[in-house]
Amino acid sequence: MSARARRSGTAAAAVAVALVIWAVADPVLGHRLRMTDGGDTMTVGAAAVTVASLLAALAAWALLAALERFGVRRARAVWTGVAVAVLAVSLLPLAGDGMDGGTRVTLALMHLTVGAVLIAGLAGGSRAGRPAREGPHS
Repeated sequence: MSARARRSGTAAAAVAVALVIWAVADPVLGHRLRMTDGGDTMTVGAAAVTVASLLAALAAWALLAALERFGVRRARAVWTGVAVAVLAVSLLPLAGDGMDGGTRVTLALMHLTVGAVLIAGLAGGSRAGRPAREGPHS
């Protein structure tokens, strides 16, 4: 399987897992994902989940491809470090006010699951960005 096909599949899987979590929380369990900021309330629906997870997947893929393209030494290791840091930062807003516990847990689960799918799927498998092995005495 080509790197492009594998990475496309990873992006699709990231969107799919986010939508499955949303579908279980919202339509199946009946817990509307709502966040309040001042007087405004935002409901997180399937479209927002799809767009957010797709944008995260495309940004992650683009950064990895750029690091590999420009020959960054240990591109996948650098990318993985950045991806873990971005995932950690994405969880910070969940510590604030404006949402109930169910929404907080559901959004955290979405972030962690999408992050895990992207980190495992995009960083694994491809040899691009790795220096070629020249032998044991190089």
